[in-house]
Amino acid sequence: MAFLINCPNCGERSAYEFKFHGEVKSPPRDGSEMKAWCDYLYFNNNLPGFQDELWFHVMGCGDWVQTRRDTATHQIIKE
Repeated sequence: MAFLINCPNCGERSAYEFKFHGEVKSPPRDGSEMKAWCDYLYFNNNLPGFQDELWFHVMGCGDWVQTRRDTATHQIIKE
């Protein structure tokens, strides 16, 4: 099974056309300690199951796509 992402501008494309940006999560509040910022920038939960993610369409229109993907099967249920 191919890993496909549906770009709103270009249609369904191979995931190889996109760059994974990470899990969708809220940044730390202003004045937070450096550790909170490091955790936000460099660490993802990457738990099995569905998670919201951001992908950048590098080899296409250059738009951002938010998906809800199962990390175990790569099944996407929302784009």
